Amino acid sequence: MDLGIVGQAVGLFAVTNIDDLVVLALFFAQGADHRGSARRVVLGQYLGFAAILAVAVAAAFGATFLPETALPYLGLLPLALGLKAAWRAWRDRRDGGPEEEDERSGAGGPGPLEVAAVTFANGGDNIGVYVPVFATAGTGGMSVYAVVFLALVGVWCAAGRYFATRPVVAAALARWGHVLLPLVLVAIGLLILVEGGAFGL
Repeated sequence: MDLGIVGQAVGLFAVTNIDDLVVLALFFAQGADHRGSARRVVLGQYLGFAAILAVAVAAAFGATFLPETALPYLGLLPLALGLKAAWRAWRDRRDGGPEEEDERSGAGGPGPLEVAAVTFANGGDNIGVYVPVFATAGTGGMSVYAVVFLALVGVWCAAGRYFATRPVVAAALARWGHVLLPLVLVAIGLLILVEGGAFGL
């Protein structure tokens, strides 16, 4: 395995996914009191990133499942999820706490598909960066990038959970997480839409 490519893959992943750490910490904090929530966040992160990799690899080989003009509209996914999270937070506050069903089942917190959708939508810019890199790396180099990226997804999940469980950070997220998560998701969605020029913005 070429250590030069490994180093480039680590650097490329870190640069293109630094914003994911914040979102992951918020997701982990949201499900802190629910059994199995961390597992669902990790699964969702892997699903979303695997989809990003699949699209980037396919595009590097010349297949375009998503036309470039469609990428900005991926911002609608985190925007919708952010609005849904805001509605849930407002409803829970109005009703005096989280839904009893979630407390009984222990299945509260974000679901894997919700995490995957945010990860994929937030990865539109990743795809744009990965495609030319993959196209010039060849099949062997592309395989190295994919293996390193998938390993680093696990590192990112561990880091996100670490931040979410630090006493000071956890206390802040417990107090403000229900406000921060919708704000971050809406901001990501709007940023993707605006930067991509969706709807003529």
